[in-house]
Amino acid sequence: MKEQDIELVASYFTISGDVYPSAPTEVSPYALQDRIEAAARAGYKGIGLLLQDLQAADKQYGMSNIRRMLDDHDMKHIHLEFLVDWYLDGEERVVSDKYRHEILTAAQALGAETVKVGPSIQETRQADVPRMTDAFAGLCQDAAPYGVNIAFEFLPFSNVSQIDTALAIVEGADQPNGGLLLDIWHIKRGGMGFEEIRKVPLRFIKAVEVNDASSEALPSLFEDSTHHRRLCGEGDLDVPAFLQAIQDTGYQGPYGVEVLSREFRQRPLEEMAHRSYDTTMQQFAKITEW
Repeated sequence: MKEQDIELVASYFTISGDVYPSAPTEVSPYALQDRIEAAARAGYKGIGLLLQDLQAADKQYGMSNIRRMLDDHDMKHIHLEFLVDWYLDGEERVVSDKYRHEILTAAQALGAETVKVGPSIQETRQADVPRMTDAFAGLCQDAAPYGVNIAFEFLPFSNVSQIDTALAIVEGADQPNGGLLLDIWHIKRGGMGFEEIRKVPLRFIKAVEVNDASSEALPSLFEDSTHHRRLCGEGDLDVPAFLQAIQDTGYQGPYGVEVLSREFRQRPLEEMAHRSYDTTMQQFAKITEW
């Protein structure tokens, strides 16, 4: 794999500034246009967008202008997040279905390729795999007319914390636009080795994300995930070994860079964009001959 073949996506929280999951607001203090321009200058070929932030930007720019900005800056890969509760009933499902419609509509308007979904955050109930499989199939079928992939992100602080469980869901659903998101942090904090990646058939790898972290996790994995990730190569997770395992599957898609860090999010936008891009590309250099 050559340098020119590697395309990185600046995941939402990597360049969104001082916001984070479950913060009082998750809407970035940086204008979307500024983030797109900073990502492009750093070398990114894609960007992650959070629906709530995108809806705020829509009021400022209009969706057609946002798509034009993305196209003008060669943002080929657009990843939207984050849908939960898509497999539940009652009021939670009513809220989730409204979000589903909004995020799929936005994905279609922007020509996005991927919508990230996951189990409910801090889920304590045991995973009902047959129920989640049926619901995931329905979600993928709903997304198909919008031309978008559904990438299921298993989380070590949820009831779908392991590749085996997540793979059972997406394989059982068996939808061409449905599969997994493989994030190095989730794999390692879930107690798995990179050999687990080789269990996943290539057609079920819909997205990949990289970052780094200390070898020692905090007692609260949600806290650890939200505030203590590191730039690639600045932690102990062996990012090159992860990238090699991903490439061994035959994956040739883009790589999201997702750094959620209390310290990092205080840095200027340009620094966040360039540092996250450069440190990630340095990891690829360790496994390829350029």
